[in-house]
Amino acid sequence: MDSDIVEQVIEAARRVVAGGAISANGHGNVSIRPPDSDEMYFTGGPSLRDHPAEAVVRVGLDGALREGQLPPIQAAVVAMHTAMYADQSVVGCVIHTHSPFATAYAVAHRPIGCWVEALAMFGLPGGVPIADYGPRGSEQAIANIRAAVLPGVPAVLLANHGVLVFHRTPDLAITVGGVVEEAAQAGIAAIGLGGPVPIPDDLKAAARQRAMSFLQRGVASV
Repeated sequence: MDSDIVEQVIEAARRVVAGGAISANGHGNVSIRPPDSDEMYFTGGPSLRDHPAEAVVRVGLDGALREGQLPPIQAAVVAMHTAMYADQSVVGCVIHTHSPFATAYAVAHRPIGCWVEALAMFGLPGGVPIADYGPRGSEQAIANIRAAVLPGVPAVLLANHGVLVFHRTPDLAITVGGVVEEAAQAGIAAIGLGGPVPIPDDLKAAARQRAMSFLQRGVASV
């Protein structure tokens, strides 16, 4: 077991919890794929809160456990993670949570629209799509997730279940998870004011372009 990768997984779990995009019981899982490898390091505990390093496991991208102990209830969701790595070679981190507001959309079988600027900035100009329900860990569930994931879009809602985000790095995956939850919360709050209004398509592209220009310029000092 690579202790550096284990520490990265634990730190990512800590940051997900600290960011608040998670259910009250802290249920969820985080995985990180080391560069150019055929395996991932995965949180084998039932909660991301105070997740112990000794509960992190090594799993091949074929789903086979290589090191550690993985309870069946946690093993059932491994395929969600390995599918994202198998389908997108650039993905280096996958996070699954039951963040409350986004999960409300998943339970209602409603996608999240792009009514928050940050969604457009972080690669979700069409909002967050939703995968049809399939029993936890089943082949149907994985097929539904794969069918719902859109090219270049780093998140998907899981009907009657929760949220899955995936990106190049843990930093980006954690950020996207937070943005998705923020957009869901804003959408629900806006219902009492007539409903959320999506950003016009041409301005979504402009928001993305401005975000990229900010990155290219770096952080301004004062």
